[in-house]
Amino acid sequence: MQQKNINGTFTSKIGFVLAAVGSAVGMGNIWMFPYRVGQYGGAAFLIPYLLFVALFGYVGLSGEFAFGRLTGTGPIGSYDYALRTRGKRGGAVLGAIPLFGSLGIAIGYAIIVGWVLRSTAGALTGALISTAPETFFAQMSATHLSSVPWHAVVVALTVAVLVFGVSGGIEKINKVMMPAFFVLFLVLAVRVLFLPGAAEGYRYLFVPQWRYLLDPRTWIMAMGQAFFSLSITGSGMIIYGSYLSKQEDVVHASCMTAVLDTCAAMLAGLAVIPSVFAFGLDPASGPKLLFITLPRVFQQMPMGQFFAFLFFLSVLFAGVTSLANMLEAVSEAAQTRLHLSRKAAVLLAGAATLAVGLLIEKEALMGRWMDMITLYIVPIGAILGAVMVYWVLGMPVIKKELMEGRTKPLSPAYDVLAKYVYVLLTALVVICSIVIPGGIG
Repeated sequence: MQQKNINGTFTSKIGFVLAAVGSAVGMGNIWMFPYRVGQYGGAAFLIPYLLFVALFGYVGLSGEFAFGRLTGTGPIGSYDYALRTRGKRGGAVLGAIPLFGSLGIAIGYAIIVGWVLRSTAGALTGALISTAPETFFAQMSATHLSSVPWHAVVVALTVAVLVFGVSGGIEKINKVMMPAFFVLFLVLAVRVLFLPGAAEGYRYLFVPQWRYLLDPRTWIMAMGQAFFSLSITGSGMIIYGSYLSKQEDVVHASCMTAVLDTCAAMLAGLAVIPSVFAFGLDPASGPKLLFITLPRVFQQMPMGQFFAFLFFLSVLFAGVTSLANMLEAVSEAAQTRLHLSRKAAVLLAGAATLAVGLLIEKEALMGRWMDMITLYIVPIGAILGAVMVYWVLGMPVIKKELMEGRTKPLSPAYDVLAKYVYVLLTALVVICSIVIPGGIG
């Protein structure tokens, strides 16, 4: 029996899907996906990547969405519910692990999105175009407390969105920011198409190097990219699922989310990589691409200031919508566990995110923090979520929830794909994240 969520529900499927896409689309789609496609075989990389996206969207996202809708709460309450169906206790403790993962990512993410906001303002004023990119980036990241106002504004903006609730805040902002993200990146991709030398970037992205399919590392990296791109962390998608109406088809919504997330990644690739190649620069991944390489592209591009503004504004939209999901999971836990009002819970989550973030604003510290969270805590939270859904709660219960709002039966292969293939691959993500230097996501 579904528990009633204290924060209400999304008012439409498209609102829910855009919110889920907003959570999934983030920096990894923009700075990691294009680089990884070229690094591991161009179009050949897309074959395992799309296979993993299809699998993880079908059974991973749908499982977390259905789990949240069934329990009407976030990971702490959901994991506790699952274990209690088996007569066991301790679910709340296990649920705190992925929740801490969400908070941990939010802390580092808010710093990065603060850099994006500062770069957006720099593009608007011309400072980004007139200053050496290394200097501009160092000014906001190289020293402690070097970007406090921008960092604080990002957290305050996200808190303001969440204070208005699920339908009035999260749904409305995603209905604006996500379409705007796609439109802005489409404009950028079209502009890049006409840059002299862009063809080399398209070859980097789309000319298949089939030998890479024989390299296990290609498949591992494609798996990691797909997994983390869809944000299947055992936390954020559960909380959004708890706001989904019983009348909606969870599986269809999951597949739509996966498709739109993949479209976002492809658009990012079409906008970023050809522009980098057009000016003979290095398509390196990470902050260097976003904050040093691309500003150098815009400095050389006709109307570069205008296109730099469009680019960083679109990245800002992706960052804020992702951050909203992370803080929503934390806020809902504060509401249900500490019995706070929604406003007080959101303010507490925002204050904790900013307070810890201020201690690690320097790029080197933030990088070490994010490595710790993404290499260890988030993958462990993800495997806990997969096991809770498909082994502890069990296939009969979760399939009954998946069929709510759905007329077409699930594929006969769903059980095997979910209970064995998906859970096994999730465990592999944990192992690879720990043993492979730099992780896989």
